[in-house]
Amino acid sequence: MSVGDLNFTTAKPLDVNRYATKKTIAQGMLDIALLTANANQLKYILQVGEKHEFYKPLLVLIATSIFLQVFMGMIFLSLNLLRDCRFHLIEYKTSSLFINQVPVVCTFMVFTINIIIGAFDSGLASIVPTSTFNAPAVPPINSN
Repeated sequence: MSVGDLNFTTAKPLDVNRYATKKTIAQGMLDIALLTANANQLKYILQVGEKHEFYKPLLVLIATSIFLQVFMGMIFLSLNLLRDCRFHLIEYKTSSLFINQVPVVCTFMVFTINIIIGAFDSGLASIVPTSTFNAPAVPPINSN
């Protein structure tokens, strides 16, 4: 078989609609995973209560993150239901573009808030026993 025998034209072209659909589904699943993780963190912080050293800041940050995620979902829904069908009309184009930028800002805020939550959340410290970090001392090797 030589290079001339290979037929490169039989490869299927990229279906943009299928790619966009798969990307949208994957993004939706990631959004649900983040919302579930935040709900789990909220459950944990409410179970521990005031004993957690960062109880109030974490409670506010997690609640804000969940609120922003729900708000973004409503913005996306309104953008799809109210504006997309009339996006070609100039009177709706400006408001659609503005509504489309709001979730971008909210996404950045959720991203930043979740990084801060991760920094303050010491839930893993209570799971990992401290004895794992205290390795036994190795006796010195005698060079006699």
